[in-house]
Amino acid sequence: MNIFADFHARIADLLKAMGDQGRLPALDPARFVVEPPRDASMGDLACNAAMVFAKDLKAFFPNPRQFATELAAALAECEDVDQAEVAGPGFLNIRLKPSVYGKVLGAVLAGGADYGRGATGRVKARAVNVEYVSANPTGPMHVGHGRGAVFGDALASLIDFAGSKVTREYYINDAGAQVDVLARSAFLRYREALGETVTIPEGLYPGDYLKPVGAALAEKYGASLKDKPEADWLPQVRDAAIAAMMDMIRDDLAALNIVHDVFFSERSLHDHSQGVSDVEAALEELRAKGLIYEGRLPPPKGQLPDDWEDREQTLFRSTQFGDDVDRALKKSDGSFTYFASDIAYHRKKIEAGYDVLVDVWGADHGGYVKRMSAAVQALSGGKCALDVKLCQMVKLMRDGEPVKMSKRSGDFVTLREVVDEVGVDAVRFIMLMRKNDAPLDFDLAKVIEQSKDNPVFYVQYAHARAHSVLRQALSVFPDIDLSPAALARADLALLEDEGEQALIKILAQYPRVIEAAASAHEPHRLAFYLHDLASLFHSHWNRGKDQPQLRFVNQDLRELSCARLALVTGLMIVLASGLSVLGVNAPDEMR
Repeated sequence: MNIFADFHARIADLLKAMGDQGRLPALDPARFVVEPPRDASMGDLACNAAMVFAKDLKAFFPNPRQFATELAAALAECEDVDQAEVAGPGFLNIRLKPSVYGKVLGAVLAGGADYGRGATGRVKARAVNVEYVSANPTGPMHVGHGRGAVFGDALASLIDFAGSKVTREYYINDAGAQVDVLARSAFLRYREALGETVTIPEGLYPGDYLKPVGAALAEKYGASLKDKPEADWLPQVRDAAIAAMMDMIRDDLAALNIVHDVFFSERSLHDHSQGVSDVEAALEELRAKGLIYEGRLPPPKGQLPDDWEDREQTLFRSTQFGDDVDRALKKSDGSFTYFASDIAYHRKKIEAGYDVLVDVWGADHGGYVKRMSAAVQALSGGKCALDVKLCQMVKLMRDGEPVKMSKRSGDFVTLREVVDEVGVDAVRFIMLMRKNDAPLDFDLAKVIEQSKDNPVFYVQYAHARAHSVLRQALSVFPDIDLSPAALARADLALLEDEGEQALIKILAQYPRVIEAAASAHEPHRLAFYLHDLASLFHSHWNRGKDQPQLRFVNQDLRELSCARLALVTGLMIVLASGLSVLGVNAPDEMR
């Protein structure tokens, strides 16, 4: 049950009926919203339809307020509406009858883990590809990778919960210079495993994580690679090193409970075994559309970089799709640019039939967004949407002081070290308590505090506290049936206290939060919602300390206790559901 979607549909029906009578032009219902009012004293629902359609209605109504007044009069006739009134220049505020919230709580109990699931409201089921992490396979993941990993995984779960089919994808950057550097670094560790003393020169990867790779190479090949020319040993060492790094990355992700559906190799895009490579095929498609030409780029603004050349290049007409300049597809040596590979990669996704592509990148890739959006528009004819979400860096702290670097990685603290120290729940929830494009300070000491200042503890404690209420109820009423179905039969009209009503109202918002967060690709909205729900529950619990009549279990008031236990169970269902979507555990007890 989504009361916001329900009333949006009711108002849309009113607009259509008035249009059918010739009293309104055709109006797009997707343009207006029904949402909680900013000031709860104004009612339960707020609608901006009259304001949104003000220009469209000038020939029919002299001002938005008059139109809103007519809508309010029509809505006041609905059996669920206690009052509908107009505020300001034309905003519509709706106050619902208390019985509606009994229905809401009943819907929560009936829906259980599926409450809020599915294509609610205006969210349509679509095929969505979420590509996230995609860290270069050159070493263990760091905390910055972890933020993108958690964000992408939570977003995929959220979109899935909202009713779309989601594929989780990892793009392996296994072509190009960086994996050759990896191979040379691993080769030094191979020689070290054979007994040589080696020094890691600048420009290679110094971390100890490559020692097992070197040892494995020594065990497999013995000394047979040592004296061969680089051209002979590089492909074998590179493949072995990439495979080892990807195993390490998969293990790091598994520690965060992240599993991808697809691992896509960049190198496969350049494979000619079937004739034309995917990169060549993608560029030929764009050339056939008149979107590739040979030309010169203007010099970049400001100081010229040392490697800039004024030369004729193979260019993609990305400015035709909103980019600042056209983009090069080949380097000066004739090889393809990374952008050309990325065009081919996104073409593969489009060919797979996805309606929406979501790419989760680091903030340092912000300048790449326009060209990639242009390519997707060109390849799909505008039928496939691309949304690039940039994740800002994470500053790792301990009691307010920056954390020193890790020996294992060589120059950064690994994600696995952080997960092992503070736990997967803390990492995931704290990563989601800030919007992805805002910087994040991650304090290793603060995230394991058992206090209200620690968001993950605060929310998990609310779920555990709800379970403690049910355990208490069994001790007071040993014969009570605490199943959601039985509690749904309680007299929910007895929940008259303002704190109880406030809790039911925030439970009613859950489907709307799922819908809005999934549509905007913003899982932090769900994290914020769960924190607000937990805060409201803890506050109401504290009121019961001072006012015994508000306590959830009262031996002398069994019927009222059953109604309150229904509320606690509903709250527990939503907390567990939301935490599950974010990939965080909902414990029955805090230890």
